[in-house]
Amino acid sequence: MTSCGILLDERFKRHTTGHGHPERPERLDAVREGLAEAGLLETCVPIEPAPLPETLIQRVHARDYLVRLDAACRQAYPYIDVPDSAIGPESYEIAKLAAGGVVKATRMVAGGELKRAFCAVRPPGHHAERDRSMGFCLLNNVALAAYALKDEFQADRILILDWDVHHCNGTQHTFYEDPSVLVISLHGHPNYLYPGTGWEEETGDDRGRGYTMNIPFLPAATDDMYRQAFRDRVIPAIGRFAPQFVLLSVGYDGHSDDPIGNLDLSDEAFAWMTQTVIGLAEEHADGRIVSVLEGGYNLGVLKRCAAEHVRLLAG
Repeated sequence: MTSCGILLDERFKRHTTGHGHPERPERLDAVREGLAEAGLLETCVPIEPAPLPETLIQRVHARDYLVRLDAACRQAYPYIDVPDSAIGPESYEIAKLAAGGVVKATRMVAGGELKRAFCAVRPPGHHAERDRSMGFCLLNNVALAAYALKDEFQADRILILDWDVHHCNGTQHTFYEDPSVLVISLHGHPNYLYPGTGWEEETGDDRGRGYTMNIPFLPAATDDMYRQAFRDRVIPAIGRFAPQFVLLSVGYDGHSDDPIGNLDLSDEAFAWMTQTVIGLAEEHADGRIVSVLEGGYNLGVLKRCAAEHVRLLAG
């Protein structure tokens, strides 16, 4: 079988967020520990990241925002746009490195060098809007990967599936009028959880109408509720769309032990979703999946669930 790649670079820890911030460098230590204990660091192919050039970042983000972000880091601002989005002096450079790594992983899978890849990156990306940062996110890694597929590989049926507990507002807005990208998000209900978007009636606009699917869950939603949503809505929608490529925004903050989520999922739910998506990718997309880490702030959960996710991706 073609290999599974892993993007996990120590430099991502140089994005500093300050004392007490949930999105902290130790998250990557937990992922690395889990992968090492499972023997996956030896069996998977390491992906060496390079910074994504600003010309390519401008596929998704406004130049003015990039200039502001660069300046805020150079001037040692504690955050950009909102206090949640903490930054350090190297944060912009590390964000470009993370985005570049995700795009490289995507090119390797699209080009047939790898079958699948898991990208353990910081900072995360799915809340980042065209012109501003939100919710710990600086550059929208998954959106940039989708643009690489569109522009460089002429893909016109890309699935972005996001199961972070928080709605992927930035990803949704990027592709809201784009019928070539199906965005499906399962998340905590906007009445009860950040960022307050991702209502069921948000389904896309103009030519993109029907290519956004939001599945919000009330607090304390369980594994069975997620399985039911997959069976009733996610699996049929993916079957109709028949994606050529699958991008996953993977968050583990829907776990019952997460400190900032409000759902009641177990380790098994994430493994089941992974296995289900692999089956769908095999059916429609020659198995091609690039999975990108978003949230998940309990280190034990992150260690266990990321390792099991990669074990399944690697077959």
